[in-house]
Amino acid sequence: MDTPLLIIFTRNPVKGNVKTRLAASTSDDFALKVYNKLRGITQKAASASGADIAVYYDDHLPDADIFQETKTRTFLQKGSDLGTRMFNAFKQGFSENYRRVVLIGTDCPELTGTIITNAFDALEQHHAVLGPAKDGGYYLIGLRVLLSELFIDKQWSTSTVCREAKNELDRHHIDYALLQTLSDIDTLEDIGNFKPD
Repeated sequence: MDTPLLIIFTRNPVKGNVKTRLAASTSDDFALKVYNKLRGITQKAASASGADIAVYYDDHLPDADIFQETKTRTFLQKGSDLGTRMFNAFKQGFSENYRRVVLIGTDCPELTGTIITNAFDALEQHHAVLGPAKDGGYYLIGLRVLLSELFIDKQWSTSTVCREAKNELDRHHIDYALLQTLSDIDTLEDIGNFKPD
């Protein structure tokens, strides 16, 4: 099918379980408020992308949630670590005959529908696309081919995540595009001018 698939990884928005590094230097209430604002930004960007949407929750499938629109399908993340869970989500998307699959999280306040659309456009010309984050990770990864080495047995939440992904793509001779570098919000230092209210 030619409609692309957008996978969204989200934590269930439960106080004390989200943005724990931010909460450690502020409060659980503030961290939850920030996370809910980020989820709203992500939902708006996803809706504007024109893609089919699959939302993967980390803990349980909620009865009602900001991401649950008529077209959206919901799943539970499966796997013992982030990489395995991402790999399994991509595997599910490709098994459903999607040709272009993009995965995002819910940490990026600068994410827009245009950026997501640009990622899908890049996958028309390339086999992979990465959206680098300023902390060395990535806020977006898109694929036309499934490569387990991008996800399995990797160290996450480090400053080398994006560089290692590029190295794996180079090693397997998979051509890729890079989007603009954006900020993630994980700690108090990341907040900057971002206002959760």
